[in-house]
Amino acid sequence: MVAKSVRTIALPTRTNVPALGQGTWRMAEDARHRKDEIAALRAGLGLGMTLIDTAEMYASGEAETLTGEAIAGRRDEVFLVSKVLPENATKRGTIAACERSLKRLGTDRIDLYLLHWRGSAPLSGTVEAFGELMRAGKIGAWGVSNFDRDDMEELWELPGGKACATNQVLYNLSRRGIEHDLISWSDKHHVPIMAYSPVEQGRLLRHRDVQAIAQHHTATPAQVALAWVMRLAGVIAIPKAGSVAHVKENRAALDLRLTAEDFAALDRAFPPPRGPKALEML
Repeated sequence: MVAKSVRTIALPTRTNVPALGQGTWRMAEDARHRKDEIAALRAGLGLGMTLIDTAEMYASGEAETLTGEAIAGRRDEVFLVSKVLPENATKRGTIAACERSLKRLGTDRIDLYLLHWRGSAPLSGTVEAFGELMRAGKIGAWGVSNFDRDDMEELWELPGGKACATNQVLYNLSRRGIEHDLISWSDKHHVPIMAYSPVEQGRLLRHRDVQAIAQHHTATPAQVALAWVMRLAGVIAIPKAGSVAHVKENRAALDLRLTAEDFAALDRAFPPPRGPKALEML
């Protein structure tokens, strides 16, 4: 599934996925960009970025439709991730939401299905629904998104909760709160982190320290920010790219090797957390 040139990370299911995937948040919101966005996703597949992350929330389902069009005829190349909204995450609602997502995506299976964030629906019912969907072959694995350590510990105590394959959270140079305890908990329990907004929606690209390191390596600020996120063995980055050129730029981050001096400079510019911090979300 994954090109040899792309470093991979093993999920608890023993499936290997690329350390650098493709996000679709904010895609399918403007019809004028549709062709470019589809071309970008297809180009990413050719470059080994075969993990595509989407959600029923994105553009009210249109991002799933766009993703389905992009992967048409190439489904077996793709590790497909989607998410159920918390208001749909009852046992019955999760199964119905998954069926709707499958229809929009034009496929018979989602490789990894996530609870987008916690809501009022009992977590136990969501986990039961995930189990039913796996047994039916509708999903290959399940996970969560925007869970802090306390949430993960609660999940771990539920029947079937230890089957969680990933936790997708906000993580980048300016959002390092998960380093206090969530990353270490995840490493201990072999739950990879999937980092969304790894370049902080472009804001990190204007930071002078990031720009200076990029210039030193003849790289771009985006590549520095992505390489920093992917420095950890258990972290998968899922940046969005709306053009083929942007996808190629992101892919080159896998080849960037930051030095100890670079990491020290980035720690000074973006200090790691000194204590507990509430989980941040976008």
